[in-house]
Amino acid sequence: MHYFQKLFFPLLALAFAMPVAVQSAQSESFDNRNNLTMAMAWKQTAAEYRALYHQGFNLARLRVELALAQAGDNSKPLAVISDVDETLLLANDYWGYLISQGQDFFDDRSWDKWIAESRTVASPGAVEFLRFCEANKVEVFYVTNRDQGESTDRLALENLSAAGFPYVDGQHLRVLRESSNKEITQQEIRQEHEVVVLLGDNLNDFARKYYSTDVEQRLALMEEDKDHYGQDYIIFPNPTDGHWIRAIFGDSEPPPSNENRLLLKEAATRSAWSP
Repeated sequence: MHYFQKLFFPLLALAFAMPVAVQSAQSESFDNRNNLTMAMAWKQTAAEYRALYHQGFNLARLRVELALAQAGDNSKPLAVISDVDETLLLANDYWGYLISQGQDFFDDRSWDKWIAESRTVASPGAVEFLRFCEANKVEVFYVTNRDQGESTDRLALENLSAAGFPYVDGQHLRVLRESSNKEITQQEIRQEHEVVVLLGDNLNDFARKYYSTDVEQRLALMEEDKDHYGQDYIIFPNPTDGHWIRAIFGDSEPPPSNENRLLLKEAATRSAWSP
């Protein structure tokens, strides 16, 4: 074989092989799907996502206006109770970070570090609604379950203040570090105030009975309370975290295991067409 042939044929073989190799690498990369990608693409870009917040706060304002019109001289002071994360403060930046790092489940350590930077932003319509409450002397109580150690209360106040919310003080912030049961705190607030609406992204923000590890039970309980929604319960969208995840995994913050990825796929295909 001539020298040219010895050189040409290996190069020709390499030229044909390269597109296959590149295509294989691209396919492998593309097939490595992240559980969070579709949900976060929606949260980051969909006008519909933002519209649901405006819709929720518009409903809340209607409820407050009605309560103001009906309030008598001897009525208790009016109040609104709101969850914080994914209701008033959005963490899209954090979830985007997880995807960029190839992580597909919540990570508590990076969350605590991120929270300390006060990078959360106000949800669409939230500041306007709470400022309306303030202007009409309707108090706002922030009830959240967070735990960043001794800094928890300070960081929560900093996050809320940076977003421009009113009533950001120790009197109106209630942080639950050891429990996610908000019902006790809500009842304490109701002793001195007439609570117009509860705001949340999680059914557990409204009633403890929703804290269930059974998907069907949560669905049934929600249906029992359907008349509350849009009235004294205002719910906001959250496809990335919450107690709906606990109902699937038995844990609100499940570890990133292949077993849990399989459970998630099973949950996503509970109803599936079989042609």
